[in-house]
Amino acid sequence: MKISPNNSCPCGSTKKYKKCCKPFHNGTFPNTAVELMKSRFCAYAIKNAEYIIGTTHKTNQDFSNDTFAWSNSILDFCEATDFLHVDILEQIDGEIESFVTFKANLIQNGIDASFIEKSRFLKEENKWFYVDGTFED
Repeated sequence: MKISPNNSCPCGSTKKYKKCCKPFHNGTFPNTAVELMKSRFCAYAIKNAEYIIGTTHKTNQDFSNDTFAWSNSILDFCEATDFLHVDILEQIDGEIESFVTFKANLIQNGIDASFIEKSRFLKEENKWFYVDGTFED
């Protein structure tokens, strides 16, 4: 999905994309794990597989050196999914490790595919990475 910089940001904030997640997608590092999580949700919504790959920690189970296949897998998921918005439920901030619990509101093939996840993030060389997450009820 192409998005105009003046459109509302897909992460669900009230800001325009150009003032919200676009700077992160253009190379500015998020300052917090919440910013990274929201910018990753936005990246899925606009089918920016490169950003997802670049912000995934190397210990994540989906991490692959075959970025072509990984990118195609991400894009297939994005094509089959409508990313409605994300709700932050809890955040636990740390210096190098943080946790964000969120609800991703999604539709896949006309069916509600929303989920709640507690995600773990690590900060390495002043950059946050998504490590892993657990689904919650």
